[in-house]
Amino acid sequence: QNWTRGMSYCLHSESHLDTGPIYVRENGKLHVVNQGAGGIQNVTPKTRPFRLFSRGFSVELCMNREDDRARRQRTDHFIFTYTKEGNLRYSAKSLFSLVLGYISDNVDHIDSLIGFPEQIAEKLFSAAEARQKFTEPVTGLRALQKFTEAYGNLVLCSLCLRNRYLVISEKIEEIKSFRELTCLDLSCCKLGDEHELLEHLTKEALSSVKRLLLKDNSLSDAGLRRMTAPVRVLKKGLENLSVLDLSCNPKITDVGIGYLLSFKKLNCLDISGTGLKDVNAVIKRIQMQIGLVHSKVPLKEFDHSNCKTEGWAEQTVLQWEQAVMEAIKPQDDLRSRTAALRFYGKTHRIEEVVKCKLVEAETKASGSLQFYKEKVQNCHLPLKKEVAGSHELKNNKKRALAEQERERTSKQKHLCLTVEDWDLLNTY
Repeated sequence: QNWTRGMSYCLHSESHLDTGPIYVRENGKLHVVNQGAGGIQNVTPKTRPFRLFSRGFSVELCMNREDDRARRQRTDHFIFTYTKEGNLRYSAKSLFSLVLGYISDNVDHIDSLIGFPEQIAEKLFSAAEARQKFTEPVTGLRALQKFTEAYGNLVLCSLCLRNRYLVISEKIEEIKSFRELTCLDLSCCKLGDEHELLEHLTKEALSSVKRLLLKDNSLSDAGLRRMTAPVRVLKKGLENLSVLDLSCNPKITDVGIGYLLSFKKLNCLDISGTGLKDVNAVIKRIQMQIGLVHSKVPLKEFDHSNCKTEGWAEQTVLQWEQAVMEAIKPQDDLRSRTAALRFYGKTHRIEEVVKCKLVEAETKASGSLQFYKEKVQNCHLPLKKEVAGSHELKNNKKRALAEQERERTSKQKHLCLTVEDWDLLNTY
């Protein structure tokens, strides 16, 4: 009992403080420390209140960020749940989950993912996406490039950026990192002829694009000349393009349409709302040189609902858009104040910029110039559903998926785990 006497001595040295009686539990019994004699007496706790600290006593709580972070990482290894009785229970996470979380926290330090199984890579991408690693300015781009160079269209096969110019301007490098896209929708973005994203369309990384929608982008003949130069001169670039939408670009004339004749695999074309001078001559020229026929009904291929963002990075694109919308909230507040001043007549009303919907209405009023290839049955279907056409469309999709699977396996960029290997991995 030397420790109890030492405690009594320490408490006796601070006798100027009115601490009251001190209780110690030993071998299941409660003892009170006798400060006067230094001994211990067996007593039962009294019911009268006592003050543990003096009246002038105060405490200041200091938080250490590093210690708090370490404590959070230690508790992150467990899953805490409550039972029906309200008791707190915890269970340890699997080794696979712990390793997955650690790698996702340091995903920007990965050297390469080429040859890595795609099932684990998809889970790793989702874990990093949940931690919003791909929204970080520098490290996010570096991490995203590791996935895109190894898995291509699995990360993103279709990208819809319709009327999202702010997302394009903020995340231009991330968008350029996507490879093997098959569908790209840039409608109503007002990019113009000099935008670097249009220049990126001519690169070999996007030679897989088959559907390109550039509606209402302030394009002219000069922009079409640059965009088609690799195809016309080097037979590279957008050589596999099958669907092209250039509607609502009034600066495109008969000269610019001549550059499109180099797209020999083109099946559907929309040039409604362009600045054509001799429409009949252009229709005959398109039919004679690339075999496209003028459609009398709206084509299904140019319905915007067919193009959606699909792939692992679908939620990542939504996170980018959400971040951009939060950044422009102060501007929205400014607009509301401007509207209030306008209501009270303190400012002059300024006409807003014509939106894409108004341009679409003008295009419908002036007439539709949509073309299709007669041999491709699933291209010139109207918006009404047809059973035979939908069956043929499903068969064509199956063939396309089979070809993509053969190409993907021939490249051997990454492995695919078997069911037995995947079950074994989940047991850890």
